[in-house]
Formats: sequence, C-alpha cells, structure tokens
Amino acid sequence: MVTQLGTKANPRTDRIEIDGQPLRVPDEPLYILLHKPVGVVTTLADPQERPTVRHLLPDVRVRVFPVGRLDFHSSGLLLLTNDGELALRLTHPRYGVRKTYRVKVKGTPTPEALATLGAGVRLEEGVTAPAEVRIVRSGEGKTWLEITLREGRRREVRRMCEQVGYPVEKLSRIRLGPLTLGRLPPGQHRMLTQREVRQLRYAAGLV
Repeated sequence: MVTQLGTKANPRTDRIEIDGQPLRVPDEPLYILLHKPVGVVTTLADPQERPTVRHLLPDVRVRVFPVGRLDFHSSGLLLLTNDGELALRLTHPRYGVRKTYRVKVKGTPTPEALATLGAGVRLEEGVTAPAEVRIVRSGEGKTWLEITLREGRRREVRRMCEQVGYPVEKLSRIRLGPLTLGRLPPGQHRMLTQREVRQLRYAAGLV
C-alpha cells in the first residue's frame, strides 16, 4: 500500500491495484504492415467463416486492428495497429493522408474519363475529392492505372472507375502515406521500423 505522496511505480514491473482491482497495463504500441491477398476479409472475425487478416498473423499476440479496409477481391498494403489515435488520423479525410492504388481496368480510358477521375466522380453519396491518376501501361484491351486518393469511401476506386465506364479487374493498394508495399509477398507481414513509424506519425500530423 502506498502511504507516501509522490511514490512512483512502474506499471510494467510493479503490481498496481486500485480498490483491490489490478490496473490493466496497456500493450506496447504495435505497427504491422501486411500484404493482404485476394480472398481474405479485412476484419478480425467473419460470421461467414471466411479467412480473415487475423489468420495471417499467427505469431502476433497483441490485439491489433486494421486501419481502413481492402475488400474481399482486393489486395495490397494493409496497416494493423493498436495505436487508436494514429489509426483515426490515417482514415479520416480531414487529415488527407495519401493512399495509392494500382488498378487494372477493361479498355483504354479516354482523356475525358481520366480527367473526370482526377477532378471528382459523382457517386450516390456525393462527388469524390480530386485524385491523382496516371496510366502505367496499356495493351490487349486492358489498362493499368495508378490512382492516389486523400479520402477513403467504401469501395471508392472501384465505384469511380465503374462510373466512368471502365470496370476494375484487379486492384491493389501499394502505398499508404510514406509506407510502400515493396516486395513483401502476399500473405506475409512485417513490423514497421522506428523510422517508418516516425514518418507515418508525421504524415498524420502527430509530430
């Protein structure tokens, strides 16, 4: 029992109780970059018993949450963390953190379609924010686009492309703020470096 004012305790090495109840020690912040493959749900549990991103982290004992979503048929960079403040800033459009996607569509988008994608596409809930769009390569009736957004509506890239007449066949997120997917194989994950965490927090306005 503490009887002296100013006594210090370390919650990670000392047992601390309040009214007889042990004080829960918060987990250390954890930041994981995962290459989500197609056919995996971006949740920790699924009522349909489909594979989830949690199944891809068997060695992670700390509870972490996906930052944003990639739909069942999409792949790419997914950040998981227990840092709630950072997660909020990375997903809220107010902070404008850039997200870049590599997208394969049917056909060859016209200059008018590309201009519409860049300026903003009218969806049922309103016009999307301006985006950065460029053609990576085109041929055999298919075109690879690189699309960078600063907001994160539900299935936004797919709906934008469909609205201008070019349905998406493949979609992969390759960048989130300063983070890049690199050569990490599908289904694999790695911990962020301290440098990457600092860069990510800076991009989210936390530094």
